[in-house]
Amino acid sequence: MAKAKAPAARSTNTRTEKTARGPAKTAHANGHANGHAGGHAKQHVAAVTPAASAAGRGWDYAPAPATVKVAIAERYGHYINGRFVESAGGGTFETINPATEAVLSRVADGSSADVDAAVGAARAALGAWQALPGAERGKYLYRIARRIQERARELAVLETLDGGKPIRESRDVDVPLAAHHFFYYAGWADKLAYAFPGVREPRAVGVCGQVIPWNFPLLMAAWKIAPALAAGNTVVLKPAETTPLTALRLAEIFHEVGLPAGVVNIVTGAGATGAAVVNHPGVDKVAFTGSTEVGKRIAMAVAGTGKRLTLELGGKSANIIFDDASIDQAVEGIVEGIFFNQGHVCCAGSRLLVQEGVVDEVVRKLRLRLKSLRVGDPMDKNTDLGAINSRAQLEKIRHYIGVGKDEGAELFEGGTGALPSRGYFCKPCVFTGVQPAHTIARDEIFGPVLTVMTFRTPEEALLRANNTPYGLAAGVWTDKGSKVLHIARKLEAGVVWLNTYNRFDAASPFGGYKESGFGREGGLHGLKPYVNVDA
Repeated sequence: MAKAKAPAARSTNTRTEKTARGPAKTAHANGHANGHAGGHAKQHVAAVTPAASAAGRGWDYAPAPATVKVAIAERYGHYINGRFVESAGGGTFETINPATEAVLSRVADGSSADVDAAVGAARAALGAWQALPGAERGKYLYRIARRIQERARELAVLETLDGGKPIRESRDVDVPLAAHHFFYYAGWADKLAYAFPGVREPRAVGVCGQVIPWNFPLLMAAWKIAPALAAGNTVVLKPAETTPLTALRLAEIFHEVGLPAGVVNIVTGAGATGAAVVNHPGVDKVAFTGSTEVGKRIAMAVAGTGKRLTLELGGKSANIIFDDASIDQAVEGIVEGIFFNQGHVCCAGSRLLVQEGVVDEVVRKLRLRLKSLRVGDPMDKNTDLGAINSRAQLEKIRHYIGVGKDEGAELFEGGTGALPSRGYFCKPCVFTGVQPAHTIARDEIFGPVLTVMTFRTPEEALLRANNTPYGLAAGVWTDKGSKVLHIARKLEAGVVWLNTYNRFDAASPFGGYKESGFGREGGLHGLKPYVNVDA
């Protein structure tokens, strides 16, 4: 197997900010040169686009453009058995910046031979890694977590460049949570004997094949890799083809901390590569996060093989607003629930159910709030909605917006100013006058599109909330604790938030049921799928 051009050493990151009243201020974060990485790197500089003026206001947000340099290799290989290697077939594909449509890098396109090599490396490393004392495995996870924190700015910038999400979300949510998951499961690594009452000796499942989506590339990798390693398993990870760069940068971190070769292997590619991972006979456990359609195909492929399986799939989650809720607080929660990460969230609160007595007030305040949302350059810290991840996803969102208008719903578009002339952008959308039978009320759109429906009684709210094949998440807004308990018990949702939305923690399990999948990630529940137990 030929050795690939490995990723280039990380350069110094520099962000220059111009405030409204003072001179430019420059903050420097010194990069760490990765000795394992090499090759020819390009410096990608984020576009400098001031935030648009808020309509109808007498003042503007101070521009917060960022000019940040991150070294990105012109070409990346797979990470197999502790080194970067070219694809066996020599194929590559482009990964682009969705905000500018510029090519960031070319990445190896994985074949069945590459997957076979990765599974073989994971199998060879399994015995020694499993036999390692839990405290020693935990040390590796602690080192990974600390290194993620040390390289936090670089990872945040790379996540935004490759995925299109606003830099403040990458910086404040994705990267800290990824580090938190490694810290959390590092703590469990030497306590497996106490994790499951009545279990004599928890044992590793074996080689884990993991396939992750493009909406949270770094966080999803941490969700899956951390518990697997803590329990003594080895991993073959397949990141999404549109967002492979942070997973490959995570591979550099694994090398930096001295993680034994073969314990984690990363094979890049599209759907065929993921299918090769799922179907490989050397894989003992499959974990998948993605669409319900693909999840069903994986379930059929794994059936009868003896492989363990966890699926975290789509959602069409309900956000329920009662008339006794704090309306201003609820409006902020609605915005966070559906427009966070441009709506690219499986548990997004895309169905808003409002009690009839307050629907006019909620809609009025929601429309006013949408007018203030800033859509544009993801590298601007003032940006609320960044770029849609890909052209295909943008076309899908536009299709559903057209369907909603054709079916008679009333569309309101928010956002300040015009959309950028390049890149994949979409204004935040709210549909009113929506009926449960409307397509936009039933299908997962996976974009910044909110549907508003009404209800009169808690019983009607439950019926409408549960009127979906999905069962991932829900939100309840009320000041009555008894009402919360009553509703939460009857909601067909794996996660229920009270007077908040989209709040995550490594110690809290996440997952759904019905067509939203099965199994849990996060918390002790997320550790259980990665161990075999003997009573």
